[in-house]
Amino acid sequence: MQASQNHPSSAGVHFYPQPVQGIYQILQSNQCHDGQDSSSQGTCVSFETYKGQFFTLESCPAATGFMECDSPSYASVSSSMAPFSPQGSQSCYSDPYQSSGSPISGLSSVDDENELKHKLRQLEMSLLGPDHESSDIIDSCGCCANGGQHGASFSSSAMYNWDKIAENISQLDLKKVLIQCAHSVSNDDIATARGWMDNVLGKMVSVAGDPNQRLGAYLLEGLRARLESTGNLIYKSLKCEQPTSKELMSYMHILYQICPYFKFAYISANVVIAEAMTNESRIHIIDFQIAQGTQWHLLIQALAHRPGGPPSIRITGVDDSQSFHARGGGLEIVGERLSDFARSCGVPFEFHSAAISGAEVVRGNIEIRPGEALAVTFPYVLHHMPDESVSTENHRDRLLRLVKSLSPKVVTLVEQESNTNTSPFFNRFVETMDYYTAMFESIDVACPRDDKKRISAEQHCVARDIVNMIACEGVERVERHELWGKWRSRLSMAGFKQCPLSSSVVAAATDLLKDFNQNYRLQQKDGALYLGWINRPLATSSAWRCY
Repeated sequence: MQASQNHPSSAGVHFYPQPVQGIYQILQSNQCHDGQDSSSQGTCVSFETYKGQFFTLESCPAATGFMECDSPSYASVSSSMAPFSPQGSQSCYSDPYQSSGSPISGLSSVDDENELKHKLRQLEMSLLGPDHESSDIIDSCGCCANGGQHGASFSSSAMYNWDKIAENISQLDLKKVLIQCAHSVSNDDIATARGWMDNVLGKMVSVAGDPNQRLGAYLLEGLRARLESTGNLIYKSLKCEQPTSKELMSYMHILYQICPYFKFAYISANVVIAEAMTNESRIHIIDFQIAQGTQWHLLIQALAHRPGGPPSIRITGVDDSQSFHARGGGLEIVGERLSDFARSCGVPFEFHSAAISGAEVVRGNIEIRPGEALAVTFPYVLHHMPDESVSTENHRDRLLRLVKSLSPKVVTLVEQESNTNTSPFFNRFVETMDYYTAMFESIDVACPRDDKKRISAEQHCVARDIVNMIACEGVERVERHELWGKWRSRLSMAGFKQCPLSSSVVAAATDLLKDFNQNYRLQQKDGALYLGWINRPLATSSAWRCY
């Protein structure tokens, strides 16, 4: 992609033909490129691109074919090419449907560390080339066995001829280099990590390139931010904000249109709730991620045509900061739009707002009325709640117990099928790369690579999550996905019983995918409905009721 002139586009996107630099460098200087103080002008965030260009965004602070996998806890890195219980030890295998960019040949248990060591050794050899095979290289087995994640260096930066490697960049595999760099970061071999970042990776990635190059750009920034401890600042700066041009859709809505992930969550929840409320005259829905609220239009329309007349509907919408920016305002906007829509359908409607983070919701924030049938929905939000590994308060399980105490008739849960909650850094990096490889491939088939709106959508709504998972730890890491098996255990322990999904739910999701690429796949397994890209499951939908 050619660099544009130094002036903003309609979407507020800038391209500058100046030297490559990372997010952390800009954030550390606390200045934008024009020299203005970021405290008053906003934080200037840049992502590296190919051939010395970089993308700069000024943002104000503020079916079958899936891998059979229940709970992988350790990722096995393959030296050949092949984006939700971390304690599990079952192995996974890949089926014939291989994601074209996926570097992962399969997932193994944490006990299979010797295989990982061997693969990492092979990986280094493939990167260094045959001339280095007999050199005095530190044994990766000794590294892992003696020091674990923070043991002796996997290799010394001095053993690399960075100039020679840079001359042969076209022969390197981007995923292998990223894995090698991440392993250096994991082992606190900072010199080698910076060598890969500054001499190699910066020249291989691009926010306007192929899926691997785009993902690589954000993984690289996550690694840099981890070294500089700026991940939390980047995460807070990259919000799904509404573009300055009123003609453009919000970034989140762009992804909503070109990918089925959000629609999958909303449609499956709509059908489950409609079936559960068949004979109810008064319905109360608590939505823990209300966003713009349009996900309830289909349900309101369906209930409007119910024999005997529509029921009365009350929706309690829980807010979060991301949704505020995507909407362009507060929850009153959602209430007004939903009320107008329900009125046009002839459905009695009432909206209540809970302008509070889901992790902070307590009983007093929710009004429960006698005679109302309650439905609760968690669309891609419960993984943001800190659990026992982060806080003694364990808001993840606390919130589930709170919902159980409200005696809902049905609860719906949709979450990413990924294992990043309690995984150590290197395992988490490999899992993140594998998961988002599939997601970036799915985005790539729906939108041109040089589309500025797609670039902005990926940066604000996807890259921020990647940076958070790679660069942050403890309470600062809010992107903590768990696999379906772990969610099933959590809800069961909180007092819920799984409801089988009806054929209507599957039919609705199947109809949805007719409008998208044929590489999206559905699979029913263990009572949940999986949505995936080729061989990689990306999201699960399930329904629950109280015992």
